[in-house]
Amino acid sequence: MLLAEDLVLLLTDDKTGRPIVDQLRRDLVLSGAVVHQLTELGRLRVTGRDEELRPGRLVVADGSPTGDDLLDATLERLAGRKPEKPKNALGGIGKGLYQRLLEHLAARGILRLEVDRVLGLFPRTAWPAVDSTHEDGVRRGLSDVLVVGRTPTPHELTLIALLDAVGQVPAVLPGSDVSRRELRRRARAVAEDGGFAATAVRKALDDALAATTVVATSQ
Repeated sequence: MLLAEDLVLLLTDDKTGRPIVDQLRRDLVLSGAVVHQLTELGRLRVTGRDEELRPGRLVVADGSPTGDDLLDATLERLAGRKPEKPKNALGGIGKGLYQRLLEHLAARGILRLEVDRVLGLFPRTAWPAVDSTHEDGVRRGLSDVLVVGRTPTPHELTLIALLDAVGQVPAVLPGSDVSRRELRRRARAVAEDGGFAATAVRKALDDALAATTVVATSQ
């Protein structure tokens, strides 16, 4: 299962089939997950010093297919773009990503598409859970790490770092005996080793919220 697929399951309400987080955070964290996975696979890297390109730019290291169409589409998109800071690259990656992930999960029988109409006029889609087995296992793993104190697997560490970057750790672990504040503290401690993608998500979110504040206060 892709990191981004796990995040979709965690951030989509099983019963209503609708996201529990706003579109900005959702798209940024999914983009960060894809970038992280492509980096792990050796397809992307961040430039260092003593290179022709400026340091800290996200570049394609290997353009060969990964075998996953979602990852390959992102890789192709980045290959056609000018190298830029990771936080700036996330916006273009996220467009349409959530929808494609939902469709993939539905095709595998994990979610299902429901369509109704608001006020009988406006179509609205939802993607409630059909089979929550995998998602439940992911949640148990995150709970073992953040509530019980088990050492995270690399996959769990990255999930926690990405969820922490958009402030959603307490939301995906409801009903815990640990307070929301303490969950956030523990997640932040784990997230220190979460890699550059989670940091990029946090910076991109901070920039977007700051820009929104400037616009709001100038009106």
